[in-house]
Amino acid sequence: MALEWTDSLDAVDWEELSALYKVAPLGDKSAANLKIVFTNSRYRCFVHEDGRIVGVGRALADGVDTSYVCDVAVLPQYQGSGLGKQIVAKLVALSHGHKKILLYAVPGKEPFYQKFGFRRMKTAMAIFEDQQLAQERGYLDID
Repeated sequence: MALEWTDSLDAVDWEELSALYKVAPLGDKSAANLKIVFTNSRYRCFVHEDGRIVGVGRALADGVDTSYVCDVAVLPQYQGSGLGKQIVAKLVALSHGHKKILLYAVPGKEPFYQKFGFRRMKTAMAIFEDQQLAQERGYLDID
């Protein structure tokens, strides 16, 4: 069956989406929190096959200056099929016209995003809810 793409929130099963993030694996994201972040995102895409979510992504954007691509996730059995690449390409295309498009990658996945033109920033900084865990996972430099 063909993949179906949508940006609609109307029929999203938030529990199913939460389960996708766990197996992708991109962490434990609650259904309630996913509903909030996707609702507040300017751009989003959900990819379904046979009625189930197989891939997803979103971008927070202000319409002029900055778009932040985030939460791109694909079911493991679809990883390597080009679906993640298509999701990122769609979000980048939707973000066209912004002065900058940002993202931060899971450590080790930077080469995937470089194919879209993303480059490492020299001055990017972050405050994480759990700074120690972020450092252990490779998101923060050791000071």
